[in-house]
Amino acid sequence: MASVAEIISSHEVGARNAPESVVVRFAGDSGDGMQLTGGQFTLATALAGNDLATFPDFPAEIRAPQGTLFGVSAFQINFGSTDITTAGDQPDVLIAMNPAALKTKVKDLKVGGLVIADTGEFTDRNLAKAKYESKPLEDGSLAQWQVLAFDISQLTLDSVKPFGLGNKEALRCKNMWTLGLALWMFDRDRQPIIDWLRVKFAKAPELADANIAALNAGHAYGETAELGGSGLGLHPVQIAPAQQPEGLYRTITGADAVAYGLVAGAQLARLKLFYGGYPITPASAVLHTLSRLKEYGVTTFQAEDEIAAIASSIGASYAGQLGVTCSSGPGIALKGEAMGLAIMTELPLVIVNVQRGGPSTGLPTKTEQSDLYQAVYGRNGDAPMPIIAACSPADAFYCAIEACRIATQYMTPVMLLSDGYIGNAAEPWKVPDVSSLEPFPVEFQETVPETGLQPYARNDRLARPWIKPGTPGMMHRIGGIEKAVNTGHLDYSPANHQAMTNLRRDKVLGIANGIPEQDVSLGEPGGKLVVVGWGSTYGPIHQAVRRARARGKDVSHVHIRHIWPLPKNLGGLLKGYEKVLVPEMNTGQLKTVLRDQYLVDAQPLNKVSGQPFRIAEIEAAIEEMLK
Repeated sequence: MASVAEIISSHEVGARNAPESVVVRFAGDSGDGMQLTGGQFTLATALAGNDLATFPDFPAEIRAPQGTLFGVSAFQINFGSTDITTAGDQPDVLIAMNPAALKTKVKDLKVGGLVIADTGEFTDRNLAKAKYESKPLEDGSLAQWQVLAFDISQLTLDSVKPFGLGNKEALRCKNMWTLGLALWMFDRDRQPIIDWLRVKFAKAPELADANIAALNAGHAYGETAELGGSGLGLHPVQIAPAQQPEGLYRTITGADAVAYGLVAGAQLARLKLFYGGYPITPASAVLHTLSRLKEYGVTTFQAEDEIAAIASSIGASYAGQLGVTCSSGPGIALKGEAMGLAIMTELPLVIVNVQRGGPSTGLPTKTEQSDLYQAVYGRNGDAPMPIIAACSPADAFYCAIEACRIATQYMTPVMLLSDGYIGNAAEPWKVPDVSSLEPFPVEFQETVPETGLQPYARNDRLARPWIKPGTPGMMHRIGGIEKAVNTGHLDYSPANHQAMTNLRRDKVLGIANGIPEQDVSLGEPGGKLVVVGWGSTYGPIHQAVRRARARGKDVSHVHIRHIWPLPKNLGGLLKGYEKVLVPEMNTGQLKTVLRDQYLVDAQPLNKVSGQPFRIAEIEAAIEEMLK
């Protein structure tokens, strides 16, 4: 099949030429609005009926010097007529708004791919900032790609001139001009973007008009003779809609999905939700979304620090609400002592960890899976806690509900693992029929049993009763000091501590009886090789295994949602394969857990670059393992 760039530049355009999927990357300075541009192109693509996955790639600096290499912001979208599970390995099209964007991103572009560059930004000063010693648009260094270079900056200024904007303000419309061209290239409807601009700039209609004019000008430019004169003769490409089950769909990010899932989980438990949080990248988006959902019984509290955030959430759970807190690795570390308090008091609590590159401040805007040890083991004492990991933005909704269910049914804190890629990325989500979601209503203990009050008595799940403070006759002790079996009185005795440690351990391990057995995502339950993943590695693993199986390779994919306790059948399932490969965005943490629990010779495939796995990387590892 021809490359996307070849199809775009071909005069024989039609459905028979159209590729199944296309990867487009927008890249520019962090002030160029690339995330907004990508987000609106995503909206137009979703409305066109394509399946899609996105990858927003932010610089770590709050506001890097303009035009520098470390200030580049990018947004990648993979969309098509087939099932899309990753944001794509290599872009087919790179839209570079300045030399720094070209320098940092062009190496990822497919050979033969299309570069669209704004010559207005390729000044000597900007070339120097990007560490170019010669002019890349003229020196032949881009020969392996097709290049379309023209002065987007001046064309934007010309399009908004009637609106009387200053030069700086007018150039801010450049991203809309670029978006207009991209909409033309892939035959997307402009009207939803126009409607969005009218709403966004409702209080400044002149800015709405200017941005709409820029959008229309970029779209019109695609239809003019200038592009034909470029030597490429560009034409729009039509990507057929994906075949999806009927239903109501919306584009959703992982952060929004977690927030909606937490609200749904609280509703299914018949509880109000209290969220105590502290701002940290990339977890803050969950707080932002929940703060807009007060009508659903949600209280949000932005605390003065991470410790206060989790402490307030534990207090809310003690008072009879569902306490939730969220952070990233550094904040989770600060919450460690309070997590132990929630384990000791045996109160329901949901802790969301949107992982990022570490250690310490690390890579605040980049993705990683390096907090698995922290989640499973990272507290003082024997402090077991169930761990769940979402594999995609849409899956995060259901994982959040599952975290709420386990927390309330087993009276325990639960950690939900997401990561920066899942949190910021977006995909189509089929909005569920709420009547299909199974409720798990909480029952508070409100009367004293005939045998007397025993606040640490156990039910068949080893969960203790949930007693609201102030309930007549139900006064009891609570705190971080060891509790006596059943009564909850203070008890330091060796035998009691042994018994309570065992009970807390057995309660968490017993959760394995209430979760589904591990399934095989793709392939057979046994064979030469299984690729085992967790979290956001799902997409590239699944596609790599699918491609390998299409070539006749004996390989399967197993993806784990319940990290702790692990599913009851997982050990036997893994031992049915000759070899086990575990790709992770860390130095091999799940691999170690699997070796420890099942004595299987799990082999690691590690990546800690701050970027997601590419399909090709996992394909290569599969080939090597099967030699």
